Amino acid sequence: MNSLKLAAIAAVAFSAALAGCSQTPQQQRATTGAALGAAGGALVGQAIGRDTKSTLIGAGAGALLGAVAATSAGPQPGEREMCRYRAPDGRIYIAECDDRYYRGQY
Repeated sequence: MNSLKLAAIAAVAFSAALAGCSQTPQQQRATTGAALGAAGGALVGQAIGRDTKSTLIGAGAGALLGAVAATSAGPQPGEREMCRYRAPDGRIYIAECDDRYYRGQY
């Protein structure tokens, strides 16, 4: 197996692992954007440079641009943001932000 195939398999496995760790919709969008951007960037890098170095540079640049583009979109219409809360027993949990967040009363 050549290094390009190994790098592609590693990138897909790493992206899948990160996607499983995403908790909020914004994190999920960023992870998805990074994964799609990396795949597209790798294809473009390979098409332009026709070597492993170009493919990896394209994948890195695509992942960065994909994550930035996906997170800059913000919440979709009707989608509420997620906030961290601390329960009386000290446990931290994530749930939809309540109305005080949207009114700026925090």
